[in-house]
Amino acid sequence: MTSDLIQTLALARKAAQITQAELAERAGLSRMAVQRTETGDVDPRFSTLQEMARVLDMDLIAVPSALRAQLQAFIQSGGKFLAQPQGADAPPSIVDRL
Repeated sequence: MTSDLIQTLALARKAAQITQAELAERAGLSRMAVQRTETGDVDPRFSTLQEMARVLDMDLIAVPSALRAQLQAFIQSGGKFLAQPQGADAPPSIVDRL
C-alpha cells in the first residue's frame, strides 16, 4: 500500500515538474529524505508523506480496510451513489465539476 502511495506522489511531483529538491524545500524536508522516500530506501513517517502530498496539492485520508472496496467502487463510478436503483439519477457529483 505504501509503495503505491509513494509511486503516486512521485508521479504527481514529476507531472507538476517539481524537482526533488524543490519538493523538499517546500515541504520542509531534506532532499535526501524525498529521494530516499521515492526510491523506497526508507519507510517514511506519515507526516513526511503528508507534507509531500500537501505541496503537491493532494490530501491523504485514512480509510478503514473494510470500506476500501466500496470506496474504490464509489470513485470508479464517478462519485455516484452506490446501490442506487436502476434508472434513478444521482444528484450532481463533485466529480462532475472537476
